[in-house]
Amino acid sequence: MFSQKLINLGLDMFFQQQIAGADLANIIPVRVINVHRSGLHLVGDRFDQQIELRTSEIQLQATVGDWLLFDLERKRLVRRLERKSLFKRRAPGSDRREQLIGANVDTLFIVSSCNRDFNAARLERFLAIAREATVLAVVVLTKADLVSDPQEFVAAARRLAPGVFVEAVNALRLDSLCCLNPWLQSGQTIALLGTSGVGKTTLTNTLLGEPVLTTRAIREDDARGRHTTTSRSLYQLPGGAWLLDTPGMRELQLTDVRTGLDDVFTEISELARVCRFADCEHQNEPGCAVIRAIDTGEIDQARLTRWRKLVREEALNRATIAERRARDKATGRLYKSIIREKKTRKND
Repeated sequence: MFSQKLINLGLDMFFQQQIAGADLANIIPVRVINVHRSGLHLVGDRFDQQIELRTSEIQLQATVGDWLLFDLERKRLVRRLERKSLFKRRAPGSDRREQLIGANVDTLFIVSSCNRDFNAARLERFLAIAREATVLAVVVLTKADLVSDPQEFVAAARRLAPGVFVEAVNALRLDSLCCLNPWLQSGQTIALLGTSGVGKTTLTNTLLGEPVLTTRAIREDDARGRHTTTSRSLYQLPGGAWLLDTPGMRELQLTDVRTGLDDVFTEISELARVCRFADCEHQNEPGCAVIRAIDTGEIDQARLTRWRKLVREEALNRATIAERRARDKATGRLYKSIIREKKTRKND
C-alpha cells in the first residue's frame, strides 16, 4: 500500500497504522524536511514542495521530522500524525515558551568532544532529554585524534547513565565513523544534539560525503568552535538514514523530563525512594539514604550537586510553563466572552 520511498522516508508501522483504511485518493502522507520562518519543506511520494503556512495550519505545530497529511486538491494540510518522539526546550528569552526541536527521532547522537568542551553536567542534561523521549541515546565524542587517550573521555561518559552507548571518533574521517553504522540504517532518523563547536557540522558533512554545511575553525583561546548551523533540517545519508542537524543549544533548558532525570541518575533516584521522609531534600534530614550513600562513598558528591541543580531547573520550567498556559487559557476565555457580549448587544 505504501511506496518504498515513503518507507525510506521513515513511514514505519507506527505511522502506517494511523492512516490504514483512510481514503487517500487526494490526500498523501508527507514529511517535514525543513522548517522555515513562515513555511515548511515537505517531501512525500512524487512530492517535494515548500509551502507557506496558513493561519489554520500553524495550529498543527509541525516541526522538522513530523509526518503530515496533505490534501493535493485543496493544497492544504489536513492533520499531523501522532508522534512517536518529540524533543523540545524552553526557548531563549524571558517568556519561557516551549520551542520544538524535532519529532519522530529514532536515535539521538549526543555530540561532545575530547577536549575542554567535554562537560559531564551538559551530557547528563542531554541524556535526560533523550530518556524522557524514550529515544536511544549514543554519546559521540569527536576530536578523538587530538588527544593522547580518548578512552579517558569514553569512560567518563559511560559513568553518566546506565547502559549508555559511547563512541569516540575523528569526525573528519568516514572510516572512523563506521562504529555508528548500526544506528544509520535506511529509514531511521538520527538527531544531532550538542553545543557549538563540538563538531556536529563536521560530523554531518562527513556522513553525507559532501560539504553541505559550512564549518569554521575553533578559537585558539578556549578550544571552542564557532556555531554555523542556523536552521533545523533533515538530510538523507548515502545509506538511507535521515540526519537531523540542529543549531547549538547553549541555553537548553529542561522541561517535563523528571522521568528522564530519574533514569539518568538512577543510583540517586532509587535511594531517594527509601528516605525516611517522602519530601526529603537530601541535605541534612535524618534517615536520608542519599546522604548516607554520600558518606560511604557510594555516590559522588559532585554528581548529587548536579542532580539537585537539574531537578530544580526542571521543576521551575515546568511550573512557569504551566502558569503561562493557564494565563493563555484565561485570556482566551476573556476574548470569547467579549465577542459574545458584542454579538448580544448587536442583536439587541
